[in-house]
Amino acid sequence: MKAERRQRASLCLYVAGELPHSISARANLKTLCAEFGSTPPAVEIVDVLRNPVRAMKDGVIATPTLIRLSPSPRLTFLGTLADLTLVREALGLQAIDPL
Repeated sequence: MKAERRQRASLCLYVAGELPHSISARANLKTLCAEFGSTPPAVEIVDVLRNPVRAMKDGVIATPTLIRLSPSPRLTFLGTLADLTLVREALGLQAIDPL
């Protein structure tokens, strides 16, 4: 019943190529998403070196940047996402409790 009320999160991670902080952010986001089991957040990764217009349009001025697109409101987190507890709390994400 809890899962029915929970909206699946949608996230967008902006990175800059294969720079060390971008690699760390990707790995940390993968770890975070793995905690959600069969219902992980939808994730899009945008490389600002390949798509700078998208980054400018979305207001991204630094990388790595993680944006929670849904559920509303839109929230932004800067950095490598190394502190997963802080990222979870800041973005209002909670892993689904195992049954």
